[in-house]
Amino acid sequence: MNEEIVKNWIKKADNDYKTGNDELMTDNPATDMVCFHMQQCVEKYLKAYLISYNKHFRKTHDIAELTELCKETDAEFETLYKLRADKLNRYGVEVRYPDDFYEPTIEEAKEAVEIAKKVKEFVGKRIE
Repeated sequence: MNEEIVKNWIKKADNDYKTGNDELMTDNPATDMVCFHMQQCVEKYLKAYLISYNKHFRKTHDIAELTELCKETDAEFETLYKLRADKLNRYGVEVRYPDDFYEPTIEEAKEAVEIAKKVKEFVGKRIE
């Protein structure tokens, strides 16, 4: 394991969390960007975990696919489905482009932040 690479993935994930969470606290938050950054946070935490265990993964934004790879090392990653982490998949691409315009509600943005917070804590304990 390259600890420096894992730390860099975590730093990027933490920055996504901070960016989305900070935006949520504004008077008129861009909910699409809050949700996008929460998806990115979770994706990067899962990739950091996989790298920490020298597990190969293809280039993907699919949280469920990454969760399944993490389960190969630690079955407790099934918990992420209970946390509904895979629900964030739709925010990885869908909200970024105007083709199929979709703007999440404030409630969806708050839920995305809460999901990312729980995943961050769950995965963080397993990387330390």
